[in-house]
Amino acid sequence: MQASALIIGLIMAAAVAGHAHGSEIPEIPYVDAVFDIDGQLAEPAWQRALVIDLAVETRPAENGPAPVRTEALLLDNGRSLVVAFRASDPDPKKIRAYFRDRDSAYQDDFVGVVLDTFNDERRALEFFANPLGAQMDLIQDDVNESEDDSWDAIWDSAGRLSDEGYVVEMEIPYTSLQIPPIRGQQTWGIDLLRFYPRDQRYRLSNNRQDRNVSCYLCQLSKFRGFERAEPGRDLEITPTLTADFSESRDELTDRELVGGDIEAELGLDVSWGVTPNVTVNGTLNPDFSQVEADAAQLDVNTTFALFFPEKRPFFLEGADFFQTPIDAVYTRNVADPDYGLRVIGKRGRNAFGVFVAQDTLTNILLPGSLGSDFVSLDFDSLDAALRFRRDIGRNSSLGVLATVRDGDGYHNTVAGFDGQLRFSDSDTLSFQYLGSDTRNPDSVVTDFDLPRDLSGGAFEASYEHSERNWFAYLNYEDFDEEFRADLGFVRQNDYEEMEVGLGRRWWGEPEDWWTRIQLNGEWDITHDQSGRVLERELEAELSVQGPLQSYLEVGGGKRERFWDGFLFDENFYYFYGEFQPAGGVFAGLFLRAGDQIDFANTRLGEFTQINPDVRFNLGRHLRFELDHNYQRLERDGGTVFTANQSDLRITYQFDLKQRLKLTLQYTDVERDPALYRDPVDRETTEFGTQLIYSYKVNPRTVLFAGYSDLSLETDAVDALVTTNRTLFLKLGYAWEPRF
Repeated sequence: MQASALIIGLIMAAAVAGHAHGSEIPEIPYVDAVFDIDGQLAEPAWQRALVIDLAVETRPAENGPAPVRTEALLLDNGRSLVVAFRASDPDPKKIRAYFRDRDSAYQDDFVGVVLDTFNDERRALEFFANPLGAQMDLIQDDVNESEDDSWDAIWDSAGRLSDEGYVVEMEIPYTSLQIPPIRGQQTWGIDLLRFYPRDQRYRLSNNRQDRNVSCYLCQLSKFRGFERAEPGRDLEITPTLTADFSESRDELTDRELVGGDIEAELGLDVSWGVTPNVTVNGTLNPDFSQVEADAAQLDVNTTFALFFPEKRPFFLEGADFFQTPIDAVYTRNVADPDYGLRVIGKRGRNAFGVFVAQDTLTNILLPGSLGSDFVSLDFDSLDAALRFRRDIGRNSSLGVLATVRDGDGYHNTVAGFDGQLRFSDSDTLSFQYLGSDTRNPDSVVTDFDLPRDLSGGAFEASYEHSERNWFAYLNYEDFDEEFRADLGFVRQNDYEEMEVGLGRRWWGEPEDWWTRIQLNGEWDITHDQSGRVLERELEAELSVQGPLQSYLEVGGGKRERFWDGFLFDENFYYFYGEFQPAGGVFAGLFLRAGDQIDFANTRLGEFTQINPDVRFNLGRHLRFELDHNYQRLERDGGTVFTANQSDLRITYQFDLKQRLKLTLQYTDVERDPALYRDPVDRETTEFGTQLIYSYKVNPRTVLFAGYSDLSLETDAVDALVTTNRTLFLKLGYAWEPRF
């Protein structure tokens, strides 16, 4: 009863908590005009625009005067929000601007606008462009404290460099926004931003930011207007054509690659804005293969499944609606569906989302307390997720989530509730409970020695206090042995974990060489459900932000970790550093050393990891990106393994619409069989290549043509042998009939 009273009290406190705004609200003018988005601002209608100065530097200074002048101009023409920026620069030669693919210009100079169209201070859409017009669009989710650029909208932008700086012009159609179904004047929260990277990365805005307030959208200025906004029905029909030809060999010793016929498939994607704030998306016979290769990851001396981000457009749209503290929706589990349907909307304080897909392949992640297994089952399954969230107060919310996977002799159902309660400017409590019911198919019961029927629960709660100089957090997780979220990415169960952390920040003055110093420490302990200690860890970390956009971090700790009947003592140390000395140049380095368990052999070894990361441009069009991962584990006077992995990507961006990209991924793992309990190859090498030409009119009118292959070498063969190669083509055309 006391716990219930406490929760009710916190919810009531969250319902009345808020952040005050000023009473003066500017109005965005309406003009009946058509704009040519070319960066020239030649239309007479621009003379009537609302002009806002970006006069505040919020980073690295704390609401100081902006070091350069920036004007934002805003207009509403009934169909779109039209925004322009005049960005002055005392030395235009130092402007960092390169031809980039979408969502790739974050290290450049750029400007943009953040739109909280529902004025609910929970979710906003962000639109940015660099001085050449390269677009970036994101979703800012204050509920889950995340920013995601996987969402892509159709909008126009153009940039122009000049002797005074640069000009960016953008037109954002209301059909690309979710807006409330309100007749008459509306009020939106708006942040106008300029990022000015030089020795420091300056963030300039029209809004001040209080560092004692943990929410972002609650601090945006309010703007009135949009009386004649006509979002329309926003019907978009996108037919697609995919074709590929593949060759492969089953065994490395096979003499030749065996190929099949050219396979071609037609598909159809439909997006319909049923109302201004409800969108329906459907897909038939979709090509859900990924166009570009995932970033390379080493899978050596690991026990848990690796996470790879979703890249497929159908699932990226509205993905933030399904994000909760427990990762119960991971759409990459939906491998090859025949169809998919998604509905997302918001009305008043209620937000909802649902998706359904009929999958021809059922992938399941089987979690455990010390590791996880992945199984792919060759039968159809129905996959579905339902999400509902209710906003309470100014910055809090409560929600429910349910997922279903159902196939041949198999099902997994998950349901529960969650919430985020922000009951002061600095204090936030988030929590989630999920229960699951699972029936395993015959193959899983037999191969993994699991019961036919399972049921369990999972609970996660986190309290965070964050203000200008101090922050602290307390996290608690409790996952039953039989809990499974097969549509999500839950790779561990049968554990209970407590984690507590405390940190202090110092902020530099203009005359200091550093801008921020942070010191923090963390302690955590994990048991399995029988009470056995799985891990006990104490860790400390110091970080510094300094000149040349540099960031340095050093840390270390000690832990006890359980494995295969033994509790091992591990000490570890790490360093990370990065800097950007000039436009188009980035260098980073991660180092880690200390003790680590040799999981394959249940012994303690000495571990070394070195990860350099280099990115640089030659001119405005050509870009190189190289990530390397070196790992070595030593014990008993020998080297258990040495692993090297390189991921090289070379991109030539012809213009903002077309590019050619070459990806080379190389992995080599050398082992000492004498130090292994079970037989292993002395050396395993993989080499993959991918060459892609892309032409993108917009995110859905696209052409991709490419080639990829993979080669493998083991002890059985003395040279790299090509195991498969593929030629592929993908076309999509977004047709938008108007009513």
